[in-house]
Formats: sequence, C-alpha cells, structure tokens
Amino acid sequence: MMNTSPVRYSVSNRIAEIMLDRAPVNALNMPLIDALLAALAKARDDETVRAVVIGSAHRVFCAGLDLDIIRGKPAIETRRFLERLYFALNDTQYRMGKPTIAAIDGAVRAGGMTIAISCDMTIAGDASTFGYPEIDVGLIPAIHFVQLPRLVGKHQAFGPLFLGEPFDAATAYRMGLLSEVVPKGTALDRAREIARQLAAKSPIVMKIGRDAFMRAIDADFRRSVENAAESFALVATTEDCQEGLNAFVEKRAPNYKGR
Repeated sequence: MMNTSPVRYSVSNRIAEIMLDRAPVNALNMPLIDALLAALAKARDDETVRAVVIGSAHRVFCAGLDLDIIRGKPAIETRRFLERLYFALNDTQYRMGKPTIAAIDGAVRAGGMTIAISCDMTIAGDASTFGYPEIDVGLIPAIHFVQLPRLVGKHQAFGPLFLGEPFDAATAYRMGLLSEVVPKGTALDRAREIARQLAAKSPIVMKIGRDAFMRAIDADFRRSVENAAESFALVATTEDCQEGLNAFVEKRAPNYKGR
C-alpha cells in the first residue's frame, strides 16, 4: 500500500528520524504540520528513543508555507494554522525531554526556518541557502521577529527579515543560526553522528538538563509568539497582502496600495 503521509518516521539505534516528505519542496500545510507534530510526540513518548533528527526526503528542506493556506482565506483559518505551526510546535519541542537536531541540505525558507530553529541543533550542508522572503509577497515573518533577534541580535536580524534576500550557509553560521556547516550531502550523516553521541548519555540526566536549559532560555517566549501570530493574521487579511500573494502566483509585479 502506498504511503501517503507527508512525513516519514523511523527509529534505529535509539534515534528517531523524521523526514519531511511532501514533494517537491515540503510546502507547509495543515496535514504536514500535523504529521510532524504527531511524529515528534511519538518520539517524545517512546522511552527507547534518546535523540531525534529532522530532515527532508527531498532536495529542499522546506520552502515555507503553502500559500493556499492564507490566499483568500479568513483570518480565523490563518490563525488556526498558526496555532499549529507556532504554538504547538514550540510547546512540543519545549516538552520533548530529549535533544532534536535539524539536518539541512538544500533551501530553507520562511516556515521552514521555524522548523529548523525549533530544534536544539542545526547542521547544514555548505550549499544550503536560507531566507525570510515573506516581505516580498506582502507578508511579515512575524514569529521570526521573536526568534531571530534573540539568536543573532537586532542588527543582524533586521536585514534578512525586511530585505527578504536569501543568504548562504556561511552567513547563517556567522550569524549564529547554525551549529555546524558540513560538506554538501553530509548533513544527515553528521546529524546522525551527533544524535548517537547524545543518545549515549543518561536519558534521565538529559531530560532534567534539557528541561532546565529550556526554562533558562524561554524568557517569556510563548507570550511573544502569541503576539506574533496576531500580527501575522492581521497582515494576511490586508489588501496588500492578498495582492502580493496573487502577484506571486501569477508571476507578475505586485501593485501595492498601502491598505
């Protein structure tokens, strides 16, 4: 029987692997987010799992949101998706009790950055590219207004968020977004190697230590994320946002009107 799940889940040697599998670019929709959250919860609740690796079954790690989620949709529907991507993903990662590692070889954009940054470590191939292109389709990368300045500082964060230009792995590492940069095609192998090292530690010590680490870095993150979701949903209902989304789909320049 053909597997139609947008996520592949497997466990080997105490390591759970979660591979995003929505061809061709793992565009985020509700089924993909729900499948990712379910896989993370399964790994969390499996006492034999000591570490988790998140990767991609395709050349692109994740290209961001499927625009059909917000194009022509009411704010309440957009908010429902954001509650899964922003709140549920953050809460699940916060309560994992075991380390998670993102393995990236390819492009990561927008919501894909949310998934990658939610992990404890991020390993990227040197040909990978990153970016926050939301501004160019009339959106704002709202959650990254919370995440990115905390990771890299105000002045490093503003340009990527408001210019929308992609940047390479060397730049991402210099900014502090990545744990390691490895040769192209080896990120998954390196993530597995790190996962094996982490899996060899005491699981109870790892859980207590990681829980303490998450509390130390939280800094009222949840409230800030809720504000970000409200801002994103508000922008998504504006005429300029819908014009930007339509222009992107129709491959033309947007005609913004400022409302």
